[in-house]
Amino acid sequence: MGLIDLHCHILPGVDDGSKDMEMSLEMARVAVKQGISHILVTPHHMDGMYLNHKQDVIAKTDAFQAALDATEIPLTVFPGQEVHLTGELLKALDADDILFMDEGGRYLLLELPHSGIPEYTEDMIFELQARGITPVIAHPERNHGFQKDPDRLYDFVEMGCLTQLTSSSYLGIFGDSVKNLTAKIINANLGFAFSSDAHNFEGRRFLMDAAFDKLVDQVGEQGAQTFNENAKAIVNGDDVVMPEVKRISAVKKKRRFWLF
Repeated sequence: MGLIDLHCHILPGVDDGSKDMEMSLEMARVAVKQGISHILVTPHHMDGMYLNHKQDVIAKTDAFQAALDATEIPLTVFPGQEVHLTGELLKALDADDILFMDEGGRYLLLELPHSGIPEYTEDMIFELQARGITPVIAHPERNHGFQKDPDRLYDFVEMGCLTQLTSSSYLGIFGDSVKNLTAKIINANLGFAFSSDAHNFEGRRFLMDAAFDKLVDQVGEQGAQTFNENAKAIVNGDDVVMPEVKRISAVKKKRRFWLF
């Protein structure tokens, strides 16, 4: 099984990711070279700038898959959305305008505003869970609210949420503080899957292979494999095994012993 990328802006011409089909195909070639075999395409939806309606995304994903097949790029893509947390979310669900991470409607890729955690977030999560939906919080390490108080992420996972960390965050593309927080999230067992959140060939790149190499160093081969198995479980709508999670503030730093 290759790597599964649950969050990627590779669909052409729909948001601030790939500009056109040519760019999307080139991004796909890069993804395959990094060992990625499956991508959930996740254009922004309801974030105040972009609307990517369910049926439009399905049609455009089918067209992209046809282009991948025609150019013999061995990549499978699934339709999805990066759904922004908004008061209109329940209405969009009722209107059947939301794509889930799996065909069964179990997992929802949920993006919180970068600036913080809205007061109604917990209420919305309860509403989603009442409908049998498990929110998968996109890139929590880049959210200012979790940066300010990382233990709030523990609270959301305890509520039943999962999380998707970003490979480039782990590698320092967004700065040392985001890189360090990503590592702390992993140490506290609050991270469940890596995704690229790739937008282009420069800052917002795939970097999935490098992130998994680093993850092996941090948590071992089996721990890294679990991240990809979790991604597979999510796209299949299967259970994700919950580890013993910890508050980030409770995770002790490893002491270094120097030999002279």
